[in-house]
Amino acid sequence: MSLVKNFASVGGATLLSRILGFVRDIMMAAILGAGPVTDAFVAAFRLPNMFRRILAEGAFNTAFIPLFAKALETEGDEAAKNFAKNIISSLIGLLLVLTLLAEIFMPQLVMVLAPGFQENPEKYDLTVLFARICFPYLACMSIMAAYAGILNSLRRFLAAALAPVLLNVVMVGCLAALAFTRPEIEQSGFWLSIAVLGGGIAQVGMIIFALVRTGFLPPLSLPKIDKDLRRFWTLAVPAIFTGGVTQINILVGTNIASNEASAVSYLYYADRLYQLPLGIIGIAIGVVLLPELSRRLKANDLDGAAQVQDQSMLFAMLLTVPAAVALFVIAEPIIKTLFEYGAFSAFAAEQSAMALAVFALGLPSFVLAKILQPAFFARENTATPALFAVVTVAVNIGFSLALFPAFKHVGIAAATTIAGWTNVVLLAGGLIRNKQLSLTQSTRDKLLLLGLGAALMGWALVGGQWLLAPYFDATNLVLTRFLALFALIGGGAVIYFGLVHVFGIYNLRRWRQIASNPTKG
Repeated sequence: MSLVKNFASVGGATLLSRILGFVRDIMMAAILGAGPVTDAFVAAFRLPNMFRRILAEGAFNTAFIPLFAKALETEGDEAAKNFAKNIISSLIGLLLVLTLLAEIFMPQLVMVLAPGFQENPEKYDLTVLFARICFPYLACMSIMAAYAGILNSLRRFLAAALAPVLLNVVMVGCLAALAFTRPEIEQSGFWLSIAVLGGGIAQVGMIIFALVRTGFLPPLSLPKIDKDLRRFWTLAVPAIFTGGVTQINILVGTNIASNEASAVSYLYYADRLYQLPLGIIGIAIGVVLLPELSRRLKANDLDGAAQVQDQSMLFAMLLTVPAAVALFVIAEPIIKTLFEYGAFSAFAAEQSAMALAVFALGLPSFVLAKILQPAFFARENTATPALFAVVTVAVNIGFSLALFPAFKHVGIAAATTIAGWTNVVLLAGGLIRNKQLSLTQSTRDKLLLLGLGAALMGWALVGGQWLLAPYFDATNLVLTRFLALFALIGGGAVIYFGLVHVFGIYNLRRWRQIASNPTKG
């Protein structure tokens, strides 16, 4: 199965999940708006999500996969299964303790996450309640990430990529019921928190079913402290921090933004939009790239590893750069079209759009980090990226504190973007010094040309936005606004990919061949 096909399958599944996520957020904006209940739910939902990405995805997409791949390549299936059994059993034990402690000390955790909420006791109490309901979602997602690590190492990417769809299906169903029954807004937040936990349970069930079909579902047992377990946690501890640096930066932003009314909500809706290309491109490539690099390095195929990284870089930037330009240029029409309904006001749309435009400037850095970090992790080097992550978080905190008084939530978005580019500079510099990153001249030329193509597309979007501005007015029908947005985005895509073809960056006939016969991609 080709690298491009793997990228496409994971990206396609992620796209489906993100589309449903937008449906969820559109419904949530209309039902909850951008007020205190939304602030409480967003903060509560962010807590287990942050721990999930730091603990589960950070550890298992960095420490587990290279060691599991090594066991598969050198010791065989049975040894790999025993290795997975011991590691996953230790993870589950850790999760049980962590979940119990979090439920007991949730008021203190919320105080750390959103100290500004204490000025509004009702919002603070709602956040504690919602967080206690949502937090077991962490255990579900961590177990799912562990099993997904096995599937990804076996090059079975699709099931793990599709699992998040279930969370959005459950939450959209819940929101549809709330729209029909119209309970008090606090009750809506309560039932939405229940839906989060239900979606987590559904995802675990799906991934276990997929793993059973491979015959690789490891039984659980009491963890055995051996050299493999010690090696795993030696790699995992710094990897937990490195993999979760973006989430730590978001936590910092949420903490500071909680001091301004509705700022948490504005950042949430902006974050959801730039996470779409990040999820489809960055996470998809990161999921595929790490096991692929690990296998090639374990086989001492250095040329193959360099080729995989080169191909990943070009493919990622080919899609990320125009996405960043589009989100920057047409942030306001996108936010107005998707969210300006019901309780979500024109002012809220304007504020969220400002944050989205600034987040868009950092989008390429967030994707590049997903490509550069696996080059360290595949070599079982998690300490260096962890050190860079410490610097990145310090930069984010410093700029957040400096910019928030004057620029409020937009300053938080700017600090996140600055921190993202700082991380990329450090990661790239570390790889170049060790001669582990070297793009071909052809790839460097194509990167410059696609930047030019994205800039020309951006100017076209400026003109298109001016022409279509009357159609984005909130007094227009929903269908009118969506058609105008599709015309704007579609026109930009035609211009950009036309230039990609003309500049010789990527022949469009090649895309058609991959779509019609992926095994030859």
